[in-house]
Amino acid sequence: MPPRSGKAVVTGAAGFVGSHLVDRLLGRCPGVSRGAVQQVIGVDCFTDYYARAVKESNLALAKRSPAFEFVEGDVLDVDWATLLDGTEYVFHQAAQAGVRGSWGDTFGIYVRNNIQATQRLLEAARQAPKLKGLIFASSSSVYGDAESFPTPEDTTLLPISPYGVTKLTCEQLCRVYHRSFGVPVVILRYFVAYGPRQRPDMAFHRFIQAMLQGKEISVYGDGEQTRDFTYVSDTAEANILAMSSKAVGQTFNVGGGSRVTVNQIIQLLERIMGKRARVRYLPSQKGDARHTFADISRARQVLQYEPQVAIEEGLAKEVAWLESCLHTPPQSAQSAPPVQEYT
Repeated sequence: MPPRSGKAVVTGAAGFVGSHLVDRLLGRCPGVSRGAVQQVIGVDCFTDYYARAVKESNLALAKRSPAFEFVEGDVLDVDWATLLDGTEYVFHQAAQAGVRGSWGDTFGIYVRNNIQATQRLLEAARQAPKLKGLIFASSSSVYGDAESFPTPEDTTLLPISPYGVTKLTCEQLCRVYHRSFGVPVVILRYFVAYGPRQRPDMAFHRFIQAMLQGKEISVYGDGEQTRDFTYVSDTAEANILAMSSKAVGQTFNVGGGSRVTVNQIIQLLERIMGKRARVRYLPSQKGDARHTFADISRARQVLQYEPQVAIEEGLAKEVAWLESCLHTPPQSAQSAPPVQEYT
């Protein structure tokens, strides 16, 4: 087992993937005997995209660790000189999420919280001499309607949503700062993460909650669109592997290893939950790719990444989690944005 690193900073620490990553870094996950680092500083500003109480609960486990420190603040405003003093790794998870909310007047929020925030962090990182890695959380949305499946990292990047455009711009900023100043960047392109703590606007969360409550499921499109769904512990592990690898300057897909239709997901949920779903099909939404499927051969070869949780097992875990908090107000779908997201 490699020696632990000293200090890591996680932006977006109270979010879905960010909080799981914090727990993994601290060694507070099932099957993990010790943390990957000695100290974790989590940064989050609790944007109002969904309820603060949900994000607070995401950090409950981490806050019981003496190795964890939480800083409430905006990436654009925090004192990075102090935070990065002695920091070896930064995991930049903070972002304005959601494809559908990125159109129209709200695009400025995405520019600020994605592009400007990333540039601010990169500027600070170039002044941090002990920094060994800045792992940036990108998205499969940079591919848009990809030209081939499974999709390799060097395929043409043609995002079809403003959100995807901002994530691609962030990637380009990372490459510019790596090339010009040697900032040790690794880019991870996430393919739809799911599991416990999933954002309340995301499809699985809403599907499961509706079925638990005997309500109707809304599906945008015909349900035959496919996604490469990735269980959140696999997404977090990819970050740990990127941290301990010699992959600076590279980009990796982080997928779950299978391509599944939305209709198949609903069928799996029916089997897991032992009840029929009532489904209403609605028109497709602008910005949603028809299919996604990650080629993870580069991550396998360089990072030794291998997804561990199959889709049915992961869905069962998310069902169990939502069953356990069904009557807890912070987890209510009423706390979610009015649009439903697949990414």
